Amino acid sequence: MYLVLYLFLHSNTIITTNLHRNHRKLIFKMGDGSILFSLAPYHVLSYGTLLGTQVFHTFINSVASFKVLERPQFAILQRAVFPSYFGIQAAVPVVLALTYPGSKSAFGASSGLAGVFHESNRWGVLLPLGTIFVAGLANLTYLLPETNKITAKRRDQEKKDGKASYEGPPYSNEMSALNKEFGQLHGISSLINLVTLFATVVYGVNLSSRLE
Repeated sequence: MYLVLYLFLHSNTIITTNLHRNHRKLIFKMGDGSILFSLAPYHVLSYGTLLGTQVFHTFINSVASFKVLERPQFAILQRAVFPSYFGIQAAVPVVLALTYPGSKSAFGASSGLAGVFHESNRWGVLLPLGTIFVAGLANLTYLLPETNKITAKRRDQEKKDGKASYEGPPYSNEMSALNKEFGQLHGISSLINLVTLFATVVYGVNLSSRLE
């Protein structure tokens, strides 16, 4: 009983001492500004921006907007948000690659692009960052413009038909074709967005493993 109590108190003392030591190191680094000249804080902040933006828009902003806004207003909001959203998905992976903090080991991966392309980082770093970049770029440069074109055609067709595209069937043949094409593009874009989010989480898991 006394031995268990002693070990418990002793282990707590060690843990507390280590926490205080690490806290002092962090304060010292922040105090002399040395950490501000390293890549690590900018890398972590960039990753947090990317993940937070995707989670908020995918699961909170879009869902809430769809529930409370009328369909035309919701469409206007999405068209205004998507260029910035997909732009972040395409740009931040580049920032993450440029600010990649290398290994402290002399034999480990170096910082920046060289570290990203290092053989040891092929699956945990290069693949997810490359996936995020390509997926975001595809949405930004191809799927978004194509979707906007179909949306414009649907608005013109609505004037001809005297009926909104979202009011339900029956539709004219032209509107049916446009709705089908819009649904396909929107579905592909949504799937790519989920792939991008998954790749972002995968990279975060790999990044967190370096904190151990």
